[in-house]
Amino acid sequence: MKAMIAMSGGVDSSVAAYLARQEGFTCIGGTAQMCDRAILGDAFNLQGVEDAKAVAQRLGMEFHVFDAVDTFKSGVIGDFISCYEQGLTPNPCVVCNKRIKFSYLLDKALELGCDYIVTGHYAQVKQDKETGRYLLYKAVDEAKDQSYFLACLSQAQLSHIRFPLGDYTKAEIREIAEQQGFLTAKKKDSQDICFVPDGDFMGFICRYTGKIYPEGKFLDMRGKIVGTHNGAIRYTLGQRKGLGLAMGEPVYVCSKDMDANTVTVGPEEALYTNTLIAKDWNWFPFPALTTPMQVMAKARSRHIPQPATVYPLENGQAKVVFDTPQRAVTPGQTVVLYQGDMVVGGGTISEAY
Repeated sequence: MKAMIAMSGGVDSSVAAYLARQEGFTCIGGTAQMCDRAILGDAFNLQGVEDAKAVAQRLGMEFHVFDAVDTFKSGVIGDFISCYEQGLTPNPCVVCNKRIKFSYLLDKALELGCDYIVTGHYAQVKQDKETGRYLLYKAVDEAKDQSYFLACLSQAQLSHIRFPLGDYTKAEIREIAEQQGFLTAKKKDSQDICFVPDGDFMGFICRYTGKIYPEGKFLDMRGKIVGTHNGAIRYTLGQRKGLGLAMGEPVYVCSKDMDANTVTVGPEEALYTNTLIAKDWNWFPFPALTTPMQVMAKARSRHIPQPATVYPLENGQAKVVFDTPQRAVTPGQTVVLYQGDMVVGGGTISEAY
């Protein structure tokens, strides 16, 4: 069996390559170069590519670099900016997994005669012997689990994916890297969105688009003007810092009207909702949800999953009702449902109330 290792130049993909070889795969390395100097400016460098190449050479693997810049611009950055301009808060890492790492790179792997693409994600894929469907599970190391970001993957994609790190802790992975003498062994994990390394989303959007987003009005919960903001696109649901409002008590962004360019602020209790609607669902144990289910629902990557019931709706949508109200459930984010360690499905939040 032949596998392409998606190599980022980090410790996780380096060890994934080693483990795949240990499992008996004939391996080649592949790196998708997704950003260029036009995107990153002075932050652009090829160190990740060079580190990935060095590990591949150490393991005696053929190595390829694929120019995915244009695909990344249209499929990930374009989506990211469009969502913000619509008043949504996107999750570009989920989109990148769906459109780049397990679509563009998987296609390259198949073109090169590979049976699988192997990555350094912390998750597990298992096939249900009765139904034949591929199921996604949390990693053993729950602190590093990345199943939330992989809930968009289709059955076709999962059938060609291996996650060898799913059975290991991060500490064990670093130990393996040190034992093998990989130069990536002590490399720090990437924490930021790759194309916004400084974390300044709006600075990036303004530079990239060349647009000026006009000032508008802050409103209170009764619709009264209470101040002037720097453009509705700059604010996210639940935000408190940086509002520049003196209202006698803490206030938070509760909603936005992008057409009117207004931002409504209010007390923290106004942020709590118990119901969301989501679209573009991807289900793992079954093709579509047909009956209500009890689940644990995670409405943001850093949220702790909460008890909820999911109900099927028309047009492939579904409603998630939490047992207790949740703070700042945000349209544009991904909601992921679990039963135990198994991912039931994931969708994109379109409404919360």
